[in-house]
Amino acid sequence: MKKILPFTRPAIDEETIQSVVEVLRSGWLATGPKVAALEAALSSYLGGRPVRTQTSATAGLELALLACGIGKDDEVITPALSFVATANVIVRVGARPVFVDVGLDSRNLDLDQVEAAITPRKKAIMPVLFAGLPVDMDRLYAIANKHGLRVIEDAAHAIGSAHRGRRIGSFGDLVCFSFHPNKNITTIEGGAISGGSPDELKTIELQRWHGQVKSGVEGFDTLIAGGKSNLSDVAAAVGLGQLRHLEEFNSRRRQLVARYFELWSDSPPVRLPERGDDGHSWHVFTPLLPLDRLRVSRPQFIEAMKEQGIGVGVHYPAIHLFTAYRALGYREGQFPNAERVGRETVTLPLFPAMEMSDVDRVVETVTRIVRGAQQ
Repeated sequence: MKKILPFTRPAIDEETIQSVVEVLRSGWLATGPKVAALEAALSSYLGGRPVRTQTSATAGLELALLACGIGKDDEVITPALSFVATANVIVRVGARPVFVDVGLDSRNLDLDQVEAAITPRKKAIMPVLFAGLPVDMDRLYAIANKHGLRVIEDAAHAIGSAHRGRRIGSFGDLVCFSFHPNKNITTIEGGAISGGSPDELKTIELQRWHGQVKSGVEGFDTLIAGGKSNLSDVAAAVGLGQLRHLEEFNSRRRQLVARYFELWSDSPPVRLPERGDDGHSWHVFTPLLPLDRLRVSRPQFIEAMKEQGIGVGVHYPAIHLFTAYRALGYREGQFPNAERVGRETVTLPLFPAMEMSDVDRVVETVTRIVRGAQQ
C-alpha cells in the first residue's frame, strides 16, 4: 500500500506536547501566563513590536479594522484572490471590499490597480502576502502614505517571511498572522496582530474581551460592546513550542520547494508560482493546471492524485464570484488573473516532515497524470 502523503501536516514535538500537559495540570487553561509569554516571544522575534494574540487571524483582521476606526460607508482595497475571510471581515465591520486583480504568478496585489482604485472613500489597503511571498512593501507603503491610507496586512501565510532583510511584522502598520494547523507554525487555532499605537492596542484588547476593564479585586467596567477572541494558555503553549522551530521549519520548506523547481526546471507540465527569494516562507506550493489543454477537470485530477495516495488542496477560489460578493455587484470577468488562478490552482504537498523523495514522487505523479491527459 502506498504511503499517504497529505498536502500539509503540522509538526509538533514531544517537548511541546509535554508543555500542554503541564498547562492542563496547572488548572489555568484560559488566557494566562503562557499567552503573555507567547506575546513576548513573538514581540522579540519581530524586533520588539507590540503583539496581541487572538483565536484566529480572521479575528485579528477584524480587530485591526476596528482599531483603525474603519466601519460604515468606508472602503478597503483588497485582492480578489484570498481565503474569503479577508473580504468577510471588511463586510462585517460595515465597510465595502474593493477588489483588485493579482499577479498571475505572485498571486499578490497588482499595485498599479491599487493606485487606480483610490478614491476619497478608501480608508485602507489590505494586502495578502500569498503563500508567504511579500508584495513590494516599499511601493505599497509609499502608495498608502501618499493617500493617507492605513495598511492592514493579511500576513496569515507569512510568519517568518522577510522583505529586503526585514521580517514581515517587524515593520509597517498592523500585520495579522495566522496560527491555524495548516500554517507554518500553529497554536491549534489562533492568530496575532503585530504593531499598533497605544490607543489601537487598547481597542484590540477591549474588542477581544467583551470591552471590559478591571480594577482591583472586584471592580470592572464595560467600555464597549466587545466580542471574545482571547487565546487560551493551552494554545499558547503549543505556539511557544512551535516558535522555537519556526526558522528550521521555514528552511526545510525552502529546501523542498527548491526541489520542486529543480525537477520542473525544463518544460514543466504545470505553471509554477513566482519563486521569490530567500525571504519567502512558502506556506503553500500552488502551481496552475493547464486545464484548457487537458481532457480532465480539476476534480478529476485531484481524484487521480488521491488514488496514488497524494493529497491536493485548492488555494483559493476567486472571492468576487461567491454569492455574497456577487450580491455586492461583482461579476465574472472583472479580475481575470484571480479567476484563472481560482479555476486552475492546485495545492501540492509541502510540510517540514516531507522527504525529498516525497517531492520526487509528487512531481512524477503530477507529470504523468497531466501528460497523459493532454488533448
